[in-house]
Amino acid sequence: MNLKNKISNPIFQIISEAASEIDTKAFVIGGFVRDLIIERKSKDIDIVAEGSGIELARQVASKLGKHTHVSVFKNFGTAMLKYQGEETWEIEFVGARKESYNRNSRKPIVENGTLEDDQNRRDFTINAIAISLQQNNFGDIIDPFDGIGDIKRKTIKTPLNPDITYSDDPLRMMRAIRFATQLSFDIDTESFDSIIKNKNRIKIISFERIIIELNKIILSKTPSQGFTLLKKSGLLDIIFPELTALQGTQYVGGKGHKDNFYHTLQVLDNLSQKTDNLWLRWAAIFHDIGKPKSKKYDQKIGWTFHTHEVIGSNMVPKLFRKLRLPLNEKMKYVRKLVFLHHRPQVLANDGVTDSAVRRLLFDAGNEVDDLMTLCESDITSKNEKKVKHFQNNFKLVRKKMKEIEEKDRIRNWQPPVSGEIIMNTFDITPSKEVGIIKNAIREAILDGIIPNEYENAFKFMLEEGKKLGLKHKKK
Repeated sequence: MNLKNKISNPIFQIISEAASEIDTKAFVIGGFVRDLIIERKSKDIDIVAEGSGIELARQVASKLGKHTHVSVFKNFGTAMLKYQGEETWEIEFVGARKESYNRNSRKPIVENGTLEDDQNRRDFTINAIAISLQQNNFGDIIDPFDGIGDIKRKTIKTPLNPDITYSDDPLRMMRAIRFATQLSFDIDTESFDSIIKNKNRIKIISFERIIIELNKIILSKTPSQGFTLLKKSGLLDIIFPELTALQGTQYVGGKGHKDNFYHTLQVLDNLSQKTDNLWLRWAAIFHDIGKPKSKKYDQKIGWTFHTHEVIGSNMVPKLFRKLRLPLNEKMKYVRKLVFLHHRPQVLANDGVTDSAVRRLLFDAGNEVDDLMTLCESDITSKNEKKVKHFQNNFKLVRKKMKEIEEKDRIRNWQPPVSGEIIMNTFDITPSKEVGIIKNAIREAILDGIIPNEYENAFKFMLEEGKKLGLKHKKK
């Protein structure tokens, strides 16, 4: 099989000529080749050389011109450059190598090797396919493990014994599940059994590396596929037990509750059809995380999860820290959505009042649209009548929010009377009274007692000050 027609971009011919000039052999390998066969877009090209990858990168750069910069990573024996054609590609060069592993580390002992050695060390057969860039057989496929066959069969399989592959580098277990999820492939039975057998080896991998793979699963088209595989393999119990704690149903007196683990996965899938926002997807994962700690059985109404949104939002910072997720505005965003996710549902249940919608707009701020998308995705009932009822109510909530936002400008709103105005008006210093008056003004506007305007707010402030025994300092 020859893919010469599929690598017609001039960069491949330039690499071929550069390799010939320094008397080395070069091959395209890995994900770029896999995606080329699948007809999936890829902007990262991996080149393996039977010799020095760094030297080949420098030779290619010299042919491309003096403005081409090569980034060299001597510790890893790799080099990278950017090629600007019709689109920008990142090209990484590495020398062919063979690897051996110490059981307590995923860092291999590396030696120079041949293309065959390099293909043997690859994680999966679909990533071990190479294309020759030699002038005499330019475009020829080198596929010793039938990776093309596995692409046709939609199968994730290791080139060598999976026990060795996964034990040597346990992160490959996460990558197997990630590729299966992204590509909608199945994991070979022997390979999946090996993941189950070697699952505890994941403990030697840092959460920083694990979370990269987990985020890619979350950003896939149907992330529930990945989480289901992580659960079946036992990996999820090790890396994220707080999520698997949601699994299961319990019955008392014939009354049961839904399985909150699979409900969460359904919410995540629903949301993934509407947005690629990674952090909104994380909010979906966390939205019910407080339910195991809040679960109670009430003889009259059955199972309850009161305050689960409060418990869940308090768990978010700890879980972000544990999972090595960023402890910045992204964490605050997720925490806020978890805390508020029940509010629109309550509005949908109890009827929509101006005051309640006004408060939701105030508390949610810029995140209110994302919050509504999360809540709409949280409808997972199989009762079509119930689903339609909630969908219609959420439409009503959105309509009411738009009307009130246009009228009252509440989103990210600050009361029209500031603390400084209060202090100047009553000739007082910062004190408890200032806070009492500010809160009273805010509540009056949110409750619709006074409009969101300075003049009305100022008059209300004078009345509240009078109640507290403060005197208006007139100019």
